[in-house]
Amino acid sequence: MITFCARWVLPIAAPPIRDGWVAFDGGRIVAVGAGSPPAGSKRVDAGSVAVMPGLVNAHTHLELSYLRDRVPRASDFMSWVRPVIALQRGRSDPKEIVAAIGAAIDESVRCGTAAVGDISNTLATFAPLSESPLAAVVFHELIRFNTDDPDGVVAQAQRAIDALPATRTVRASLAAHAPYSVAPLVLRAIKAASVADPRMRCSVHLSESAEEVEFIRQGTGPWRALLEELGAWNQSWAPPGGSPVEYLEACGFLDDRVLAVHGVQMSRADLEHLAARGVTLVTCPRSNTYTGAGTPPVEDFYAAGVRVAIGTDSLASSPDLNMFAELNAVRALASVPAARLLDSATRQGARALGFDQDFGTIEPGKSARLIAVEIPGHVEDVEEYLVSGIEPDRVRWLEQSEI
Repeated sequence: MITFCARWVLPIAAPPIRDGWVAFDGGRIVAVGAGSPPAGSKRVDAGSVAVMPGLVNAHTHLELSYLRDRVPRASDFMSWVRPVIALQRGRSDPKEIVAAIGAAIDESVRCGTAAVGDISNTLATFAPLSESPLAAVVFHELIRFNTDDPDGVVAQAQRAIDALPATRTVRASLAAHAPYSVAPLVLRAIKAASVADPRMRCSVHLSESAEEVEFIRQGTGPWRALLEELGAWNQSWAPPGGSPVEYLEACGFLDDRVLAVHGVQMSRADLEHLAARGVTLVTCPRSNTYTGAGTPPVEDFYAAGVRVAIGTDSLASSPDLNMFAELNAVRALASVPAARLLDSATRQGARALGFDQDFGTIEPGKSARLIAVEIPGHVEDVEEYLVSGIEPDRVRWLEQSEI
């Protein structure tokens, strides 16, 4: 048994422990506490650091990492979407895409991320994630607004998932892209598939932009024009009215295994719907600013009692995959205790992805994938410091090989 002693230990499920310790054995946490470490253990002084769970990036698109620095910042969401679609439909070098996925995984690990919720349209990220230190849910995202066979669309996607090799730390699941790009019957078929597998989680981009709200309420605007332009418009579709959240509620899509991503345009009533259903809302404020979607009402998220997790989104809309930098962006928007923000970046993300048995908190029986963050000597409020923006060179993984 090995015991790491540190200036601070952050269990997340309990207040920070000054001059604390964490005992490991066989890759699992045995005990955590303050004062004298367990007798008979090998003691390691980790120094002036905060030991905490690896972070959980609840929403990213590793498959789009090759678009880094290729999509300009936009003043409105559609001005960001159009170049992305053009680049995806253009000729891309598969080797470049694979190399960018690998580099993004490495960057995530360097920044202290232990688990990710990764959106993929091709499942190309499943193999590299399976070979990496990251735990992951790879969401096989469906985009199909116009189809005569919604059940067949979902069944085909499920067969692709079923053909993947079984791994302990990387799982695949279904996801709906967004209310404006997935037909109502496809949404229902995705939900039916998830009900059949209690481990399955679902993800959906929801209430991200004003254009989405207009489309769902009235069936007009830039999204209608783009669907027609792409040949994806369904003449039989009628706008449901109301908000995108109300629309998904009417489709029976929302429950406690759904990750609703963004929420920039959500009202208080929308947030109350999500809270009542146990949905986890994943906020990605740096991406929202870059894409022109707007500023998410993060403080309202917490005030409404919604479960909040945090994601970086993709490198097509975010400068990096550093969850500590994303935490800093959330802190700038929310006057809530730093402890709640850290909880969102660890425990809430792990729970939403179905990894809470292993990740998210420092508790006996959980995985020993913990990070140590350098803490300057003058810092007294360690939680506030950790949401102030931490650079990757101040983060390291606790390894039993340090002995």
